[in-house]
Amino acid sequence: MEFEPTQIRDVVLIRPRIFSDPRGFFFESWEERKFAAAGIAAKFVQDNHSRSVRNTLRGLHYQIEQAQGKLVRVATGAVFDVVVDLRRRSPTFGKWVGVTLSEENRHMLWVPPGFAHGFLVLSESADFLYRVTDFWAPAHERTILWSDPDLDIGWPLPAGVTPLVSQKDGSAGRFHDADYYP
Repeated sequence: MEFEPTQIRDVVLIRPRIFSDPRGFFFESWEERKFAAAGIAAKFVQDNHSRSVRNTLRGLHYQIEQAQGKLVRVATGAVFDVVVDLRRRSPTFGKWVGVTLSEENRHMLWVPPGFAHGFLVLSESADFLYRVTDFWAPAHERTILWSDPDLDIGWPLPAGVTPLVSQKDGSAGRFHDADYYP
């Protein structure tokens, strides 16, 4: 596996080694020793799987308490995956990074606790898989508006297309009013 730092420290793009032959492919999506050697010593407690149609945008989600680290990847389709640094003491506080995760590139992204997370489906549909380091805590769940002008996220939406969002995501609060991490 290759562990490539992104523009935001602690957010890591992971490129697994793919073994392909006429039967198909195989790769390790998690190997504790390799991740620990790369500085990601995570204990996962839950695996999640969502399926979404083209132009669905989920996020930007986080939990202010019981903050979750997430190891995210796409099994089928493609998404533009975004994380926003909510760590007030971080030099990249309020900055975002976005990467394309797809069934073709098989890349994964490590999103440490302290970040809001969201994604936009680029393909006809996408199966999105993520492992989390803490349990879902609805009382501590927070959402930041995906289109917040203060964040100015470069979502790759086709011209004139409004993404499909949940009611919660569509009425989310602004970044400047959000609860942040220390």
